[in-house]
Amino acid sequence: MQTIPVPVPVPALSSNMRSRPRTALVASADRSFRQRLAQILTGLRWQVREAEGGAQAWAEAEMAAPEAIIVDSWLPDLDLNEFLKDFRGTFPQVDLISAGASPAQESPRGPHRQELLYALRRCQDTDTAVWNTAPALDKQLPVADPLHVSPWPIPSPSAAGASSQESGPTTGQALSSPIKTGTAIAGLPARRADAVSSDRLPELIGNAACMLEVSRRIRLVAPRLTAVLIEGPTGSGKELVAEALHRLSPRSRKPFVAINCAAIPEALLEAELFGHTRGAFTGAVQSRMGRIESADGGTLFLDEIGEMPLSLQSKLLRFVECGELQRVGDNETLKVDVRIVAATHRPLAQHTLTGSFRSDLYYRLAVFLIRTPSLSEHVQDLPLLVDHFMRQMGREAPVKSVDHSALAKLSAHDWPGNVRELEHVLERAAILAGDEPVLSAWDIDFGITVN
Repeated sequence: MQTIPVPVPVPALSSNMRSRPRTALVASADRSFRQRLAQILTGLRWQVREAEGGAQAWAEAEMAAPEAIIVDSWLPDLDLNEFLKDFRGTFPQVDLISAGASPAQESPRGPHRQELLYALRRCQDTDTAVWNTAPALDKQLPVADPLHVSPWPIPSPSAAGASSQESGPTTGQALSSPIKTGTAIAGLPARRADAVSSDRLPELIGNAACMLEVSRRIRLVAPRLTAVLIEGPTGSGKELVAEALHRLSPRSRKPFVAINCAAIPEALLEAELFGHTRGAFTGAVQSRMGRIESADGGTLFLDEIGEMPLSLQSKLLRFVECGELQRVGDNETLKVDVRIVAATHRPLAQHTLTGSFRSDLYYRLAVFLIRTPSLSEHVQDLPLLVDHFMRQMGREAPVKSVDHSALAKLSAHDWPGNVRELEHVLERAAILAGDEPVLSAWDIDFGITVN
């Protein structure tokens, strides 16, 4: 017997909905589904942006500040449940709909929920395979929230400390120079003033070519089990790269364990890495699992690997070669499956020539190299980084903005401490500014310079 599809009523559009442009973000690895849904939403007078995965969707949301996001039941690069949880916490004003979400994971109903569910029903009528995991669509369809909440409230001139002409470029317009006369870098409430590249990962702030290359290399190697060595100056974000590698890898559900080889005394580092048995040394009152063993199935991040003593490098080499370890004071070997990601600010290849680092260990760790650039190499990203850190500080304190004089002073600095130094300088400036809503050049204090 042929099934006759039940027609779905088209939701009525108010005059306010017809006049105001709205943006919807569709995240799906299925290109045909994105195109079908975009066509339907465009007919309902939506502007539609598309993303092939979770990382690209996150970057698009930061740039476009959409009213709604529709997420497929599977993401090719991120765990769906974790993405929904993090996205809802970071963008609570965006109406979130997902085929694979529970009601608790979705956002509260937005003012356009009825239109969005209508578009999904139309898309489902043409391809039931895509949205067959959303049985509650029929029940949700008639419901619409009459309230309207502006997705990104724009601060008044008094709050921003600048006139409308001084509020910076509009959304989607990139800053051509880190110093722009009359430009104020707004904090959290303002729309993004930069054109965020869809090629970069959300945790790596910067659209310069060197930063996009870091994102590209992460995406290439993350799905593999290949050992990765991250080289870069102190404060350039090496641990962020390691975390991104783990997040995009098949091991993302397993532990990410980090250890700083320079922060632990040499006498304790071996026991910290490999664990120890009871009575193995003075003070070992009970057996303890090491960091390597606790990362089983996941990723082990060895920060500042260049500081590891030679005596311990040989033992680590044994583990890298065969995946077996011995706890201190134990004769039994344990088989552990971890992916090793190491990082250093030292040129390890040169240190192998002087004998301060084992060449055989270096070649096993540096199967794939990723270099994090210094801030001076992508100083054009300074406004974007300033905006990012001001947004972060705005989560715990009143949001402040940065005027052009402060940005000019920041741009003239050489940043020996890189991005970490920038974060601390902005935090210090926000404290020095007191109750003032705008940071000026007078608030920028670079502290004591170490020669």
